Amino acid sequence: MTMTKKSFIIATLIATNLFANSIDFQMAEKNPERVAPSNPNQILSFNNSVKEPMKSVVNIAAKRKVSSNAGNIPFQMFNDPFLRRFFGDQFNEQFQQNRIQRSLGSGVIISKDGYIVTNNHVVENADEITITIADNPKEYHARIIGKDADSDLAVIKIDGKNFDAIKVGDSKNLKVGDLIFALGNPFGIGSTVTQGIISALNKDNVGINRYENFIQTDASINPGNSGGALVDSRGVLIGINSAIISKSGGNNGIGFAIPIDMVKNVVKKLITDGKVTRGYLGVVIDDLKSNLSKLYNHQAGALILDVANDTPAAKAGLKRGDLIYSINNRVIKSRKDLQNVIASFKPNETISINLERDKKNITLNITLGNRAGLVTSEANNGKFLGGLQLTDINANMIKRFRLSSNVQGVLIVGVEPNSRAEKVGFQPGDVIIQIEDIEIKSFPDMQQAIRKYNKKDKRIYVNRYGQTILLAIK
Repeated sequence: MTMTKKSFIIATLIATNLFANSIDFQMAEKNPERVAPSNPNQILSFNNSVKEPMKSVVNIAAKRKVSSNAGNIPFQMFNDPFLRRFFGDQFNEQFQQNRIQRSLGSGVIISKDGYIVTNNHVVENADEITITIADNPKEYHARIIGKDADSDLAVIKIDGKNFDAIKVGDSKNLKVGDLIFALGNPFGIGSTVTQGIISALNKDNVGINRYENFIQTDASINPGNSGGALVDSRGVLIGINSAIISKSGGNNGIGFAIPIDMVKNVVKKLITDGKVTRGYLGVVIDDLKSNLSKLYNHQAGALILDVANDTPAAKAGLKRGDLIYSINNRVIKSRKDLQNVIASFKPNETISINLERDKKNITLNITLGNRAGLVTSEANNGKFLGGLQLTDINANMIKRFRLSSNVQGVLIVGVEPNSRAEKVGFQPGDVIIQIEDIEIKSFPDMQQAIRKYNKKDKRIYVNRYGQTILLAIK
């Protein structure tokens, strides 16, 4: 062996030894104990954890009558001469008759006198709701106490006493890795339970609800389990099962539940007022990105990108570039924090906002407005344009209603049965693209149109599966 090769090998060994000696691994115990039932006649079981809360889980069967346009068939087709000649008058009679839409989901009894919490999408627009509790075949008729589309929560009630109410927990005690169970009563087949762990907390940007702060879990949450209970290993309610992320519709190990603190907040308002009113600030916000953090002393908060005219924010003097880092001593770390905290206050409440502007700390007192007034000020019983339920367009809504990926406007997700809007011809899945001379691309455009054409007959242009349709309503 030459001196050059020897020198290379020696140098390599020295470098390797030096590298190895520079790492101080934190070694685990070499012989961990494996725990099993202590005798051959024992079975590892979580039955004691779930048997009590399963008594509180219900099946919800909701029905609604729909004046049929044969689902997605445009109204104009019923008067098509060729179709009438080919099918005869039976074509019109068959598809114009009323249809019954049915939906199934789950719910959770939260009081002995029969209050039940579920998802809004399980009961929205229902004309009739039937409840069965656990595996008992007895049926109860339920009435809607209140609904909140923005959080996807609803409260319904059945008559009776001494129902098995579930025990309720606290979101602050949740940890990633906690063992949990998803309980439901899907498809009317009786109570079911799936098991998993908390995969993540405070998940947002999922595109399901306006106000998102989800518990993520790998427990199976299938469509019939929507509205059911997510419980911890004690059997205590920690969330309401809401949705899954899946291309096929089956469980892929990514499920979401609404955390119990949000549930309690919304449920109290629904039972007290029948609706949820939220404070409104009037700003466009974003997270503080890393490339901008050097411009601020605070390294987290909600960054104001724009301030809408004639809003509480504008009146109080908020400006573009302001970084909000706390409200009433509650820390704001992100855009979602600000949105959820503002929504927790009622309209007309005065709050104290701490913000950074030009690296100086400023405190402003702001009286909040009413978010509901933005889109429902001319509504009938809280429904816009005589019976429409509206939402922004996001990826989830594009998938749910099979919209074009480049569609712009405000989406109709529900039409109140027997309302003026239904009689005019509006349908879920329609996208409002223009009102009179105002092009609609977002909710602020809708607000402008509402103010301009208050209580006037107006032409509404909607995009219905790629076709532009004109409807008129006051």
